[in-house]
Amino acid sequence: MDENVRKGAVKMVSTGIVVLIAVIAALLGAVGGFFLARKYMQDYFKKNPPINEDMLRQMMMSMGQKPSEKKVRQMMQQMKNQQ
Repeated sequence: MDENVRKGAVKMVSTGIVVLIAVIAALLGAVGGFFLARKYMQDYFKKNPPINEDMLRQMMMSMGQKPSEKKVRQMMQQMKNQQ
């Protein structure tokens, strides 16, 4: 038996195995991160849905404006352009 192994020294791991473990860990991290981000965004959009034309009409009426179709579409287009 090798003298270093008997003394309890750690045997050197080949470079290929280290690279393989690093690649597997990176892939697992990327997949896990994707699903965590996906879950976060789904929860976010449930709590804060994106604004639509009906919500815009309600906001305009609550501010005392009469929402014409032209005005609603114009404001929706402005909001899309800002993104």
